[in-house]
Amino acid sequence: MVNPEILSEQPITMVELKEEIDKIKKRDKELNFRVGKTEEYLSHFKILSKAKHDELIKKIEGLNIPRLKDVHIKKMVDLMPRTVDDVKVILQGYALTISNDNVKKIAGIVDEFAEKNN
Repeated sequence: MVNPEILSEQPITMVELKEEIDKIKKRDKELNFRVGKTEEYLSHFKILSKAKHDELIKKIEGLNIPRLKDVHIKKMVDLMPRTVDDVKVILQGYALTISNDNVKKIAGIVDEFAEKNN
């Protein structure tokens, strides 16, 4: 049996996943079952454009919040938490503590971004 070796692991957002699926569509004539199901799943979400996605990531990174890593930022961009409680719920899945001020900053940026881009 084949044992694939993982060379590196990095989180990606739904926007980046959609781009990868588009590349696969151009390369292959038929999508395999998993790619097809993933594309169907992504169709249920409102996905940002690449430019807006990159802008939001830069704004959140610009806050320079201690212990907030790339995986956390990408999860925020995917789920777009507009309230403090929503940010807290997302971060509960990680062994991470962030001050209430920083949580408010994240929620404020995402809410402002969502309002501006709707």
